[in-house]
Amino acid sequence: MNPLASQTVAAETAAATDTTTAPAMSLRESFALLAERLDGRLSLPGEAGYDADRLAWNLAVDQRPAAVVVAASVADVARTVRAARELGLAVAPQATGHNAAPLAEGHGLADAILLRTHELRAVEVRPTQRIARVEPGVLWGDVVAATAPHGLAALAGSSHDVGVVGYTLGGGVSFLGRAHGLAANHVTAVELVTADGEFRRVDAQHDAELFWAVRGGGGDFGVVTALEFGLFEIEQVVAGSLFFPIERTEEVLQAWAEWTRSVPDTVTSVGRVLRFPPMPELPPFLSGQSFVLVEAVIQESPDRADALLAPLRALGPAMDSVHPQAPAELLQLHMDPPGPTPGHGDGMMLADLPADAVRAFAAAVGPDADTMLLSAEIRHLGGAFAPSAALEVAADRGLPIPGAVGGLEAEYLVYGVGIAAPETIEAVVASLGRLLSRIEPWRAPVEYLNFVERRTTGSRFFGDEGRLARLRAIKHAVDPTGVIRSNHPVGR
Repeated sequence: MNPLASQTVAAETAAATDTTTAPAMSLRESFALLAERLDGRLSLPGEAGYDADRLAWNLAVDQRPAAVVVAASVADVARTVRAARELGLAVAPQATGHNAAPLAEGHGLADAILLRTHELRAVEVRPTQRIARVEPGVLWGDVVAATAPHGLAALAGSSHDVGVVGYTLGGGVSFLGRAHGLAANHVTAVELVTADGEFRRVDAQHDAELFWAVRGGGGDFGVVTALEFGLFEIEQVVAGSLFFPIERTEEVLQAWAEWTRSVPDTVTSVGRVLRFPPMPELPPFLSGQSFVLVEAVIQESPDRADALLAPLRALGPAMDSVHPQAPAELLQLHMDPPGPTPGHGDGMMLADLPADAVRAFAAAVGPDADTMLLSAEIRHLGGAFAPSAALEVAADRGLPIPGAVGGLEAEYLVYGVGIAAPETIEAVVASLGRLLSRIEPWRAPVEYLNFVERRTTGSRFFGDEGRLARLRAIKHAVDPTGVIRSNHPVGR
């Protein structure tokens, strides 16, 4: 936060809030006064900009808040939070809205201001410190573009348009993660506006409890206005996909699952069934075609990577795109949609992946399955994703002690998704339900916050009661009346 913005927030915090000076003032009149104070804009139901401003990245999610504020400054964030508190409303921060469904379920936003931060896109790179500082609307594509010229890489998401802040607050599973752990573990400082409208900068030495909570505990503790996190000197990885006909789903995934049991932590991979829709913008060899594939990122020399991949290549892939590349190319590896899409997805962590689990997965999404899922994947965890390893990584690299979710208590992570058009949504929901029910016997005790796109309880994410109680105590301390509303609140 720049000094001028900080002074503005402090001055306005001390000033009387105009929105509450007249008890008889209507909500619309109060919103009009807030709009006058904003550097950005406010839109209300029925106004021309409301429908565009309320859209989440997932176009299937119908967000209908009491108002939308599109922030143009950190001061706007503080103004909005203070106004909402005085008006008895909640504030729901959102940059991209990739995982917006739990927030919008029922009447989740009817009494809330949706605070969109997507226009705050500044990225600062400090190459000598190997640190990046990002504003709340920054996407991973922005970070990669800023860090790559310096030969630096971040623990980025699998798509260019995933928001950095939401991804990181929920943990952050990167293609580099088995070697380095969750993205949240590499956060060195967080700037946020809490429910009292105050700006705070927290780190391991300043407000350590809040710093612990936001690293993996989600967005329930304040509106994040900036993150600072560590970068890595990685010039090259060996990465790509091995494509096989979908008819070989079980054979390939059984071989991949066995392979994951012996690969080093320098290898992060995904076993996946992918059904490409017939789209003219796709090349003919992909459009309308279906595959089982293995995506792999290997932080080794090309010769060592070839040796590691030999058992999978021995299966005879129909296409092999694995090659040495800069880490910046990894944003294309997962082939996620290039822009906002109506989707319905959900995930589950698995304690293990024995042959029976692979067989169940293949039966749900393989060549003979009655499924409307476009993508169903299994990500290999372990390595530095494990909680015990996360502590070792922190100690070895002089990082802060891991936060609320320092590691994932599971060995694999499943996620399935389909297009949620009106004519397909029921079939997609049923298909996803069949997949998750078939692999239920191997479910891990907890879930990964970023891959759960339904309402659930805090205990499903944070496991033992001691950790959940600590998170709830921090929430109560910084937001006793529940002004800040996230898609996965710790209090539920």
